[in-house]
Amino acid sequence: MSIRDNYNHTIYASYVGYITQAIVNNFAPLLFLTFSRQFGLSLDKLALITTINFAVQLLVDLASTRVVDRIGYRVCVVAAHVLSAAGLIGLALLPRLLPDAYAGILVSVVLYAVGGGLIEVLISPIVESCPTERKEAAMSLLHSFYCWGHLAVILLSTLFFTLAGIKRWPVLAALWALVPLANCFYFAKVPLYSVTGGQDPLSIGRLFGQKVFWLLMVLMVCAGAAEQGMSQWASAFAESALRLPKTVGDLAGPCLFALLMGTSRALYGKFSEKLPLKKAMIGCAALCVLCYLLASLTQSPVLGLVGCAVCGFSVGIFWPGTFSIAAVALPGAGTAMYALMALAGDVGCSGGPTLVGFVASALGGDLKKGLLAAIIFPALILVGVPRLRRGSK
Repeated sequence: MSIRDNYNHTIYASYVGYITQAIVNNFAPLLFLTFSRQFGLSLDKLALITTINFAVQLLVDLASTRVVDRIGYRVCVVAAHVLSAAGLIGLALLPRLLPDAYAGILVSVVLYAVGGGLIEVLISPIVESCPTERKEAAMSLLHSFYCWGHLAVILLSTLFFTLAGIKRWPVLAALWALVPLANCFYFAKVPLYSVTGGQDPLSIGRLFGQKVFWLLMVLMVCAGAAEQGMSQWASAFAESALRLPKTVGDLAGPCLFALLMGTSRALYGKFSEKLPLKKAMIGCAALCVLCYLLASLTQSPVLGLVGCAVCGFSVGIFWPGTFSIAAVALPGAGTAMYALMALAGDVGCSGGPTLVGFVASALGGDLKKGLLAAIIFPALILVGVPRLRRGSK
């Protein structure tokens, strides 16, 4: 069977799409100290790089509710990969070509942020529309590839810097660009299916009139916040808890978190037939609450790191699981639903770490108290999913 007729190739291309999103979200932060030394950037300018990346993705999420269906999925998903590649190549070239290196970095970030935002909106409904029998398993396995991509970015970049030297980071940026560049040609050939199953998509007004939609939006905010509330502070937590050097702390914190989160998604993808999704999400929400409690209340550095790492496992199915529930609860909702849910998830990804930081700062820089405040997010999932079950009945 050729590529054009085999939906498995659609799923494989989607896997690479999520690896692409992991590259554009996680490569530049590895270079923040290098940017500071090489281009004389202050901490506030470095922070703005991440802010602009996610702000642009939020805007793309919002714009996608009206744009994608008009232009078409294939054009949009190919363009997303072209823009991601252009941004990474720009990161390698523009800081040296433009008079202001910082402007070159920001232009590159905007380019790959538009690509990353489109990938986030498009890939889940593309896989959901494929004629697979185990939708929940396919969605969970799909989202695990973001975790594997995150791990690959950290490990392979660290290996490259060790062997070739940090000064050659532009070469690595160009090499990472080959991933989305190759995938744009792959997506140009794979079969794509109707997201709404041939039905007329629900209008945004009708979508807003569905109570279940608003509950799903709350769950998406909490999914993003529970995940990133711990993930964004994992490095600092590992460094302070075990008194490890920063490089080792980065590997022990974020890598363990991402590894266990990917493992959780892959395992659910394998065993989804034996474990109902909503029961799995309730169990994981309870585990997540315990992980936040362990990380924030224990006096043992090792147990604190265990709580941080196992939290990655507990949050793994929140995001893809909520997408799968939405696809069943609101059939035919179309691109608007996926775009708005991605928007809600991104709001949570931004709001979770912000809450942790603000609370910690207000209480004398106590990171444990900041993490304790973030327990509200898995607690809301624990309460919300059973209500969703009753609503579905």
